[in-house]
Amino acid sequence: MLNRDEDILKAAEDWHKAGHGVALATVVETWGSAPRPAGSSLVINDDGTFLGSVSGGCVEGEVVTEALDVIGSGKPRLLEFGVADETAWRSGLSCGGRIAVYVEKVG
Repeated sequence: MLNRDEDILKAAEDWHKAGHGVALATVVETWGSAPRPAGSSLVINDDGTFLGSVSGGCVEGEVVTEALDVIGSGKPRLLEFGVADETAWRSGLSCGGRIAVYVEKVG
């Protein structure tokens, strides 16, 4: 789901204030034909609810899974997805581009 940056950051703040663990995933770099531009964000809470998009639906499932681990560990991760990556094909990123997504815990 695509939302405004303000909506995504507000959801992160609201979920954090409500006591949820929260992670923010942000596209930090793109190469070739990427589905979403650098700066695109996805916020995820500890029950798996998310808002926003880093790939228009191609790799969100994988990013949510990784974000839940980041919430648990507190350790940020840099994820890369591309057409040659098995995870990307499984997740549907077949546009020919690559993206790097930085996932960090909020709070």
